[in-house]
Amino acid sequence: MELIKLDHTLPMAFSGQVQPVSDVWHRELSFRRGEHVLIEAASGTGKTSLCSYVYGYREDYEGTICFDGKDIRRLKTGDWVQLRKRSLSMLFQELRLFPGLTVWENIELKNKLTAYKTHRQVEECLERLGLSDKLRTPVGKISFGQQQRVAFVRAICQPFDFIFLDEPVSHLDDANAEAMAVLLKEEAEARNAGIIVTSIGKQLPLNYSKILHL
Repeated sequence: MELIKLDHTLPMAFSGQVQPVSDVWHRELSFRRGEHVLIEAASGTGKTSLCSYVYGYREDYEGTICFDGKDIRRLKTGDWVQLRKRSLSMLFQELRLFPGLTVWENIELKNKLTAYKTHRQVEECLERLGLSDKLRTPVGKISFGQQQRVAFVRAICQPFDFIFLDEPVSHLDDANAEAMAVLLKEEAEARNAGIIVTSIGKQLPLNYSKILHL
């Protein structure tokens, strides 16, 4: 996938309301492969909705969203399976981890589907993010900041043309945010992938090619 395009997209919940000026909603907007984009937003302006729309979890929006010119509302279940396996990765704000499974088991759920990284490569990612001593710990017993890093490692255990990260460093200190940013940049460059990050405050420290205000 090379291009994600929004054409006058707007959450239906906002329809008919007077909205502040936005760089995203109700405009023509494109995300191109290889770009690093930051979307700054206030709480309640729809940043998590945007991620859900692009990932195909929700369709309660006006306008269109297209992947390489194809309206995503026309995609079938099999199309979405392949997109989420090979082209599109998502780190949701709520993480969507399984608290009863260990750190390793949560990551392996994704990695077994894609066979993208070796066990040693996964271990190296966890080591770089300070999680090497948590492999066998249930996710429900580690901090939210540690869970964010686990969900991030899971998100990069696949090929992708675009990766969306919804408030990925909200609970991380500067050192861990920097470590995540360095690893993300390496992974994206290896795939020539686009990075789209949302933030309502603390930002993932990257050199962004475009900053948008939701």
